[in-house]
Amino acid sequence: MKRRTAVPVAAVCLAACQEDRQRTTGTWSEPTDSGGIEIVENARPHEDSRLPWRIGPEPTVSIGEHDGEDPYMLSAVADAATLPGGRIAVADRDANEVRVFDASATHLVTLGRMGEGAGEFRSLSHVAPWPGDSIVAWERVPRRISVFGPLGNFGRSFVLHCLEEDQWRCPRPRAARGDGTILSVSDWDKSDSSLVEIRDGEGMPSSSLGWHRNNDMIVGKGPGGHTEPVRAAYSRELVLEVWGDLVVASQNSRYELRAFHADGALARVVRLEHELRVPTEADRREFVERRMAVYRTGRNPQTGAPTPEAFLSQYIRPFLESYTLAETFPAFSTILCDGAGNLWVREYDLPLEERPAPLWTVFDPQGRVLGLVETPPDLTIHEIGEDYVLGTVKDELDVQYVRMYPLER
Repeated sequence: MKRRTAVPVAAVCLAACQEDRQRTTGTWSEPTDSGGIEIVENARPHEDSRLPWRIGPEPTVSIGEHDGEDPYMLSAVADAATLPGGRIAVADRDANEVRVFDASATHLVTLGRMGEGAGEFRSLSHVAPWPGDSIVAWERVPRRISVFGPLGNFGRSFVLHCLEEDQWRCPRPRAARGDGTILSVSDWDKSDSSLVEIRDGEGMPSSSLGWHRNNDMIVGKGPGGHTEPVRAAYSRELVLEVWGDLVVASQNSRYELRAFHADGALARVVRLEHELRVPTEADRREFVERRMAVYRTGRNPQTGAPTPEAFLSQYIRPFLESYTLAETFPAFSTILCDGAGNLWVREYDLPLEERPAPLWTVFDPQGRVLGLVETPPDLTIHEIGEDYVLGTVKDELDVQYVRMYPLER
């Protein structure tokens, strides 16, 4: 992979941009009140416009080395987050460790290790700050959440409790909220709806945000009559994000962001003009070939041998070709809230019309569209602050680095 090169978000000065502000930012209507619910309607910004924001060409912090001591060797970064005092926590999935570094990228302490005991992980996936300068980290499976003190000492762990009558829909943590509660979602791989809840610091439900439509589920059919519930090709899905005191929970089947109070009441609906696109047969073929490419990279866990092409052609390809297409492409992809309370919504890349760099539509804290921002194509973003972007990059040798870049607004 090529080494990262600087990608300016915009090179337009504010004065030159001012006269074109209407075209750059789009327009919005003043929020209307519908039974206590704010409704914000936004016009779509011009496709070629960009906000006068810029991601600096050089990182202010770079964590990771090609050849060095163990804490600096990053093999599979699952997540990264900033902590008080300029510290950065990095969750390494392969090592099942949270490694904490200072603002000069010097390793301070390592939290956790591989295992099933107290303060240990089997499938580390997320790390986040926790009240009292503590650090919280959790796994994909099981639903255990571990809390560590500011100096790295293990404090306690808890699980998100399942309802006894619904063991198939056990909750999974999705985000840590600033008040010491957890945003969770309960579903399973074959379901088309999810229960979104706020959980307290002991893992018990404190409020429900209700059931929400999730994946577009269909029945895939393979050779010999084998059937299996699977996600439709280009399935829409439920997107979740903490937005200040609110929680966004919306299926991306249309460009609508539904934000809820912590007690589950709907607070705000933000909409953006958007033309839904219908997948074509060419998109179906592209879906099959991309999934086949993924299967070709798989290896037998016992022998390490690649999957035989004959098996892929005889069994996997017919199964993929049986997938039903989603009614429309998703309206958007992921969402992130930045340190200033703005909501960044990544635009969906159509499979045959992919953009050269990720494109985000940014909304202010009230849900009014500000404009469009591009981010570097090889930067996996974990966090956006008021004046920085924290993410993971790889060099040409596939060595990973966690880097912080300045964000100039």
